[in-house]
Amino acid sequence: MAQYYRYEDFCLCPHGGRLPAGAIPVEAPFEPLVFLVERDPLKNRGLFAICSLAELDEPEGAGLLLPPSEETIASELESWVQEHGASVVNTAFFRWFSVLTAYFARAKTNMRVNVAGMGNVGGTTALGLKLLGSDLSVIGIYDRDENLCLRYEAELNQVLPARDEEPLPNVRIVKEEELLDCDALLFTAARAVPEVGAEKGLDVRMMQYEANRELLRAYAKRARESDFVGLFCQISDPVDQLSRAVFLMSNQNEQGEFDGKGLLPEQVRGFGLGVMHARADYYARAEGVSLESLRVYGPHGNGLVIANAPNAGYDAALSRTLTHKAETANLFVRSLGYKPYLAPGLSSAAISVLRALRGEWHDAAVPLGGVYFGCRSKRGALGPEIRREKLHPELTERISESYRKLEEFNRKWAD
Repeated sequence: MAQYYRYEDFCLCPHGGRLPAGAIPVEAPFEPLVFLVERDPLKNRGLFAICSLAELDEPEGAGLLLPPSEETIASELESWVQEHGASVVNTAFFRWFSVLTAYFARAKTNMRVNVAGMGNVGGTTALGLKLLGSDLSVIGIYDRDENLCLRYEAELNQVLPARDEEPLPNVRIVKEEELLDCDALLFTAARAVPEVGAEKGLDVRMMQYEANRELLRAYAKRARESDFVGLFCQISDPVDQLSRAVFLMSNQNEQGEFDGKGLLPEQVRGFGLGVMHARADYYARAEGVSLESLRVYGPHGNGLVIANAPNAGYDAALSRTLTHKAETANLFVRSLGYKPYLAPGLSSAAISVLRALRGEWHDAAVPLGGVYFGCRSKRGALGPEIRREKLHPELTERISESYRKLEEFNRKWAD
């Protein structure tokens, strides 16, 4: 028998999770209803939305991309959840309530975003945010190169709106200690970007992991110490693996032990899949593939999965061709003698982050069973949501294989 409690403005329903002190019993559920669970924080989500009780106890992992079970036990609570929806929060995380409160109170307009790293990608991202972010109030920019910041502050504040009455966000230089005073931090800084010609057949993105992870460590620690409740947008490569690293490092104490007192997994999103979707669209047009049926999953790099259709009409050969072309599109630009940063800075970063902040569907790496896996998702009214649909068995196997590779990477770097 479910029990309900009022705590501040929330209706809490314990489902293995701990109630906060001061919660008052109530007789019936009310909105917003939040189920409290307590699960392994290294392998389970911290906050998500459900529309059926069948989703409350689902196994974590790539299976969450498939439709939830339709087998439910008829009950008043099931009917209530189907009608109103509910949130699920993992009380194994120390800051679960402050993050939950901030999520429900998050702004829809006058949002503040900060960009850390004003290199090629960061500069392009800031330009995209300036032109497209009419619902932003301020874009903060930070780089250790002071002149670079002064240049972008001056130039971006001299950009006219496309329409006379359309407001454009102000661009201001922020100090390093101010970076987390925002709704979203966009981390584009990189310590190791291979020069053109240095690839030698290797995955350019993975060549950057160790150096960029160490660069992120101080920012993950600062997010922990400042009780940051916003969104940490990981953009520098390798996106998916570094998203996991940010989450882990923010939850480590001085002895390097995981204690769950840092960022919830949903506070970190990896923004690298947007450009892979855009590249897939580019090549799909030439093949006559419907862009509406196109699907993109997995990491920004090796392990990418593109499908011409999710289920009916799935063509394995065509899908693998599209995957290969999108996965190596950056190498084509490099072969011309240029670093490929325009499309990533706009499609993966500026556009996808704006869609995320607006609660719209977008491409991003999100936590699934301890792995940050790229898929279509949104930050819904009651919590993060994932697009779930029937998938062709061959496509399901490709996704599972990509997921296993990321799990293997996690195990390797956990040693």
